[in-house]
Amino acid sequence: MKSFFLKFGILIGMLIGLPLSGVFLIGLPVSRYLEFPPETRYVQHAPFSWLAFAGCGVFILAVAFPLSLRVIRSISRLKVRRSSRFRFPWWGWVGIATGTLAWILAWTRFSWFERFQPHTFTPLWFSLILFINALVYRRDGHCMMVDRPGIFLLLFPASAAFWWFFEYLNRFVQNWYYTGVLFSSWEYFWYATLCYSTVLPAVLGMRELILGFSWFKKGFENFFPIEFPRPIGLAWVVLVASGAGLVFIGVWPDYLFPLVWVSPILIIVSLQTLLGEHHVLQDITHGDWRMAVSSALAALFCGFFWEMWNYYSLAKWGYAIPFVGRYKIFEMPILGYAGYLPFGLECAVIGRMLASGRLRDRDSGPVTT
Repeated sequence: MKSFFLKFGILIGMLIGLPLSGVFLIGLPVSRYLEFPPETRYVQHAPFSWLAFAGCGVFILAVAFPLSLRVIRSISRLKVRRSSRFRFPWWGWVGIATGTLAWILAWTRFSWFERFQPHTFTPLWFSLILFINALVYRRDGHCMMVDRPGIFLLLFPASAAFWWFFEYLNRFVQNWYYTGVLFSSWEYFWYATLCYSTVLPAVLGMRELILGFSWFKKGFENFFPIEFPRPIGLAWVVLVASGAGLVFIGVWPDYLFPLVWVSPILIIVSLQTLLGEHHVLQDITHGDWRMAVSSALAALFCGFFWEMWNYYSLAKWGYAIPFVGRYKIFEMPILGYAGYLPFGLECAVIGRMLASGRLRDRDSGPVTT
């Protein structure tokens, strides 16, 4: 339990304090980074660069291609199985019905629904969470929502707190912004918190769905191992480099904006390595890529639905990304989808850290995520 609070304390301290210290040291007004709701646009982003776009694209393809090839080969060797003996649960049908209705209302502009039009995001995602858990239950007869209701419900407040940190880091780079409606400070806080509460349940539910596929297990349980030389020394280097990057993220936002997505996972994995704990990337050293790949894919799949449903909604977000902000799929530039991959790992880390804090679900004993 002590290490649980120690890791969270260091992570929170670094994510909150270091970016503020950087802008303070160079004399930028700290108050604009604490504006709430954040409405002022003060970061002037660099224009599109073909060189940066090509370089980032090649790097992303180099990482994704062998994993994608593995997925294709695993699916091609898949043998057809008998239908599951478990019935699709009634609450799954509820999720389909409410999700369909919420989707229609989100993308239309009925006058009688005008008052509620800005609030369609949350019912869409609650519905998707129900549907994902129903698919898992249909296949396995088990799912997180039914078997581990305590941890499932805990994920909602944890998710809200989790995403507020990304909103805070975005203040220093301003890669996304919200449009469509205006709220007071309290309205913004409560409505946004409700929306953010769906992130972890959706991603971790999707990961559970992916992990249960036989083709996925066969494809990534024994993949190629990657050894990390001198893990303790490497962890110190990564931790210090991540901290230094966070100090300057508000100073050079055009160059350091990827740290919004990668710094939390780098910090947590480094701390877990230094404390001798198991971390989300450790199984890779033995060739077991299931946890890492399923977490990344889960966030990417959820990201597709986030971006799709956002596209025609009234209350929505847009993007302003330096160097690579072209060729959009919905509102997101195509290379921006790569940010969902480390984000999925961070969702997995939070799930594991909640479990490592020895939080117990009274209905099902020790929690495992």
